[in-house]
Amino acid sequence: LSLSGNKTSKAARILLKSHNLRGQNPRPPTSHRRRSPPPPPPMDLSAVHAALSAKSYSAIATLCDDLFLQVASRGVATDDWPYAVHLLGHLYLNDLNSARFLWKTVPQEVKDAHPELGAIWKIGQCLWNRDYAGVYTSAQAFEWGPEISDFVTAFLESYRKRIFELLTSAYTTISIADVAHFMGMSEEDATNYAVQNGWSLDVATKMLTVRKQKPQTNQKLDASKLQRLTECVFHLEH
Repeated sequence: LSLSGNKTSKAARILLKSHNLRGQNPRPPTSHRRRSPPPPPPMDLSAVHAALSAKSYSAIATLCDDLFLQVASRGVATDDWPYAVHLLGHLYLNDLNSARFLWKTVPQEVKDAHPELGAIWKIGQCLWNRDYAGVYTSAQAFEWGPEISDFVTAFLESYRKRIFELLTSAYTTISIADVAHFMGMSEEDATNYAVQNGWSLDVATKMLTVRKQKPQTNQKLDASKLQRLTECVFHLEH
């Protein structure tokens, strides 16, 4: 009986002590606390904004690629990432493979929430499908925001210049209608553009004679440019 009594008394003392401790609401030892990690720093897009302000458009794609990797590696949410600027940066360099890859990585909810991004991609689709006139109509059909409107204008100027160089390399004579189609201009504007760049006009036949650029010594034709030139000629003749 004494052993049983001692056991019950000990259990009672433990319960009483436990009750008293709960009433005191003691703090857990500091060493056992878990501190939540600090939130990642916000995205710093000042370099991108500076490049846009300086009209350094050829640097945008590489700059955005590098910053995007840094942001992703820190676990920062990319929902507010300037995808439209990033995508246009690749199109500006005619880097369609990188543009397609970027588009595929954009979350669908981001695409749905930013119509400007979809409008940029529509331009990219026209480039991919070699819809030369569609590039201009797609770019001119959308009302661009102030941050990217100058960039789109610069892209069109760069694209038009690139197409004109390809036409210059491919043809000795070409119709005004074909030039207007490839340059995204009216026939009058296309004629003026060509004449200002040294081409001559035959009013009777509505044909333009191309002024060839002076060949440079030891100059090699870039493989990608040769491919675009071949595609350009093919689509003109078919």
